[in-house]
Amino acid sequence: MNRTEQLRDIRATPKRKVLISGASIAGPALAFWLNRHGFAVTVVEKAGTPRLGGYPIDVRGTALEVVRRMGILPRLRDAHIDLRRLTFLDGDGGEVASLDPHTVTGGVAGQDLEVRRGDLTGALYAAVRDDVEFLFNDSIDTLDQSDHGHGHGHGHGVDVTFRGGGRRTFDMVFGADGLHSRTRASLFGPEEQFHRYLGYCFAGFTMRNTFGLSHETVIWNTPGRAAALYATGDNDEVHAFLNFARPEPPFDAFRNPEAQRGLVAAVFADAGWEVPGMLAALRDADDLFFDVVSQIRMPRWSSGRVALVGDAAYAPSFLTGQGSSLALVGAYMLAASLADRDHAAGFAAYEHSTREFVTLNQEQVGKGDATLFPTTAGALEQRNDMLRKLSAMPPAPEGRPAHSALTLPAFTPC
Repeated sequence: MNRTEQLRDIRATPKRKVLISGASIAGPALAFWLNRHGFAVTVVEKAGTPRLGGYPIDVRGTALEVVRRMGILPRLRDAHIDLRRLTFLDGDGGEVASLDPHTVTGGVAGQDLEVRRGDLTGALYAAVRDDVEFLFNDSIDTLDQSDHGHGHGHGHGVDVTFRGGGRRTFDMVFGADGLHSRTRASLFGPEEQFHRYLGYCFAGFTMRNTFGLSHETVIWNTPGRAAALYATGDNDEVHAFLNFARPEPPFDAFRNPEAQRGLVAAVFADAGWEVPGMLAALRDADDLFFDVVSQIRMPRWSSGRVALVGDAAYAPSFLTGQGSSLALVGAYMLAASLADRDHAAGFAAYEHSTREFVTLNQEQVGKGDATLFPTTAGALEQRNDMLRKLSAMPPAPEGRPAHSALTLPAFTPC
């Protein structure tokens, strides 16, 4: 059978039906590319709408090429946050160093994007909402992959029951449901076995910009604690972050906002600078985002007809700033791998093509990112010396190669 006959054969068969759990970044990106490759796509999301708002995120390296191919790069360029200054303070609030942000992040000025999380999710949703089915306010309750003779070719598929009461059968299911993925837990078991905790927790929320900050971030540190105020523009709101070292992850606080507020308040109780005002704002914040700084590392990303993508499979950690980029690249690679293969061959190709890129980016975390948050007085002094030296240097022309360590295969529509 030649290529044309093969394609005619693929086209003659009914569209493969797939379900994606999660409508944040990896989910809509995967939906976009699977739809382009001829799949019938449904996305289920437990929230009532795409989540707008949220803290700023980076899109770098190979991921920039993915958003360019999706046609959303101009929209994201318009939403780009031009962060101009990064200032570090000591425990008394005195300035240690003030730098060009790219000097510290390893980003490339004029290329890398920094956008509010909601601007990226909004652009992804807009690019795909007319072509795929979205089920909001719902989630997967059970997945059953046992064989069944409903006339699905060889009698294979995934029977899904939804929390909302629906039941449907799909050819494949994808978990794009984040660091604490329920899809992963139902297939592979408890998170703890894949969770590589990096020793920090953080709380993020918005508060009023009473500090006169504009296009800049200010970071206060004492050993094991950091407080940051991030002004994305000249607006009257800043993103506040409270980051702290903790030997064990507080698993009990993961789904309990009151426990999270209490934990953060206790850790920062005696802190100076603007921290008391930040704690007061934290108590009333309606957009608190609390999590651990950790990675997900798995020996394989699929089981049967179900595969994981983005943070659910390979969260690189909050400190790398690479979560969104890995999700975008992983979604593209997964869809490309499935374009003209069945699920088994497609999932194997996805692992083969993408794992090295993921590993490279996960390993970046020990190389500079975590050193921004030292846990001892000696390490803090060393970091401050490094920052003072950096502030005297021009920004480096080259970004870190891990961002760009993958060349995307061409998109060839069926």
